[in-house]
Amino acid sequence: MARPIFTGAGVAIVTPFTQTGIDYKKLEQLIDFQIKNKVDSIIICGSTGEAATMDHEEHVNAIKCAVDAVAGRVPVIAGTGSNDTAYGIELSKEAQAAGADAVLLVTPYYNKCTQEGLYRHYKATAESVDIPCVLYNVPSRTNVNISPELLYRLADIENIVAIKECNFGQVPEILNLTGDRYALYSGEDGLVVPMLSLGAYGVISVVANLMPEYESTMVHAYVDGDIEKAKKMQIDVIPFVKAMFCEVNPIPVKEAMNIVGMNVGPCRLPLCEMSSKNHDYVADVLKKYDLSAIDAFFK
Repeated sequence: MARPIFTGAGVAIVTPFTQTGIDYKKLEQLIDFQIKNKVDSIIICGSTGEAATMDHEEHVNAIKCAVDAVAGRVPVIAGTGSNDTAYGIELSKEAQAAGADAVLLVTPYYNKCTQEGLYRHYKATAESVDIPCVLYNVPSRTNVNISPELLYRLADIENIVAIKECNFGQVPEILNLTGDRYALYSGEDGLVVPMLSLGAYGVISVVANLMPEYESTMVHAYVDGDIEKAKKMQIDVIPFVKAMFCEVNPIPVKEAMNIVGMNVGPCRLPLCEMSSKNHDYVADVLKKYDLSAIDAFFK
């Protein structure tokens, strides 16, 4: 039986960088904005948070900052995945010690491990902690897919409880093999309602950085039985989703947040500012959506 960590919209929150480090005060402010605007979970140090560019101290301190700022109001899921199993275990232990409610474990990138290697990687990591583990399957970034057959094998590991799935096409096969063993979350903002129709519990969202209440409302409308409302909201947000992924994430979402006055700073190299053409495109799309909650909170 699935044990969801949250139902609704979790935000894959950006990390506000300065030229010298992380702006922890701004991170606290972003978290407060999210919770006051009905987000259902905070996901810290994920791909959108540019965790791959953080040193160890920054990574752990960002998790600690999130846990302290959330103060138990919603679950905190800490990204601790690595392409080095030993280091991922170390990070996961530190996330647990910091008070994270769960860890998010992306598939190892670059190594291109086999399914057997991936099984051993996830088994070793999950068994190193006592908190729930969320597997993160995003083949477009890592070139490694968690197969449905592997998820069937991993089902025996009790604290692997959920999947952030970006490979939508294999979801029916996952369900056929594993039933309701895992809580599924959409990793794609453009496919939230289709995932909900297959039994998902929500989304881990990039769009929620700017529209947390919208994303949460869409999921809860579906869960509460208002399918038409959720469907309309999904369709209506697609131009926004396209703008947020017009360049590699999180370049567009940070650009958008800076345009509207949230002042989250730059991306870290090798990510850089977006092209002037795409900047204008994002700015134009932003004008078409209700972002009054941002004005009320940040201005």
